[in-house]
Amino acid sequence: MTALRTEPSASHEPAIAEIMDKYKYCVRHRRSILWSVRERILVIDDDLSITTALRRALSFEGYTVDVALDGEEGLRKARDVAPDLVILDVLMPGIDGFEVCRRLRAGDDTPILMLTARDEVADRVRGLDAGADDYLVKPFAPDELLARVRALLRRRESRPSATTFRFADLVVDIQSHQVFRGEREIHLSAKEFDLLAYLARHPRQVLTREQLLDAVWGYQFDGETNVVDVYVGYVRQKLEAESEPRLIHTVRGVGYVLRE
Repeated sequence: MTALRTEPSASHEPAIAEIMDKYKYCVRHRRSILWSVRERILVIDDDLSITTALRRALSFEGYTVDVALDGEEGLRKARDVAPDLVILDVLMPGIDGFEVCRRLRAGDDTPILMLTARDEVADRVRGLDAGADDYLVKPFAPDELLARVRALLRRRESRPSATTFRFADLVVDIQSHQVFRGEREIHLSAKEFDLLAYLARHPRQVLTREQLLDAVWGYQFDGETNVVDVYVGYVRQKLEAESEPRLIHTVRGVGYVLRE
């Protein structure tokens, strides 16, 4: 692909049409979204018709979706939003998918699903050698893509998780149950620690109150409770006790986000 296309190519029309049918079905039946899913997926593809269709299909499966239309923007967004999974096209202007994959893999072990219009074995081998976890040839069946996404996310959850999370001057050590801002140790209650640790695992990601209730309290409280807001207030007081900059920000009407 040498230029951004606003219209789907003939070879992609069946896959895009099927994705759009899935989207329309969800709208027609008002399919409910489980807030507890909400893993963040970054789609990097210069084909606007495919990114639009994937955003809609993935959003209706309950995922948070970010889109980048070239490799450079994709690398920047991957750094900024810390996705749980990347869907990456191979042929893009500027930095191609193979190079994007290599750079992403050098930074962390986020699962990468590569998409390509070329079905040569050499291309699949090159993509996997660059660090991709899976490979899908266009045009593809939407249900197959969604199944591969679920499988990659399950595989990620089964990996040994990090025990220390760092954000700005904040350090959260899961094993020792210690929290620091710079050199200052911060003492938290068990639930305060669990809340901050969950936010630290998802930096720059807006988390709803429902997500936080599910992750920290396991829905032990009904939907009218303000326990999340109360505990965010407790944690903020301790994190900002010496006038440090705020890290936990309110997103009005939605929830909270850990950002600078």
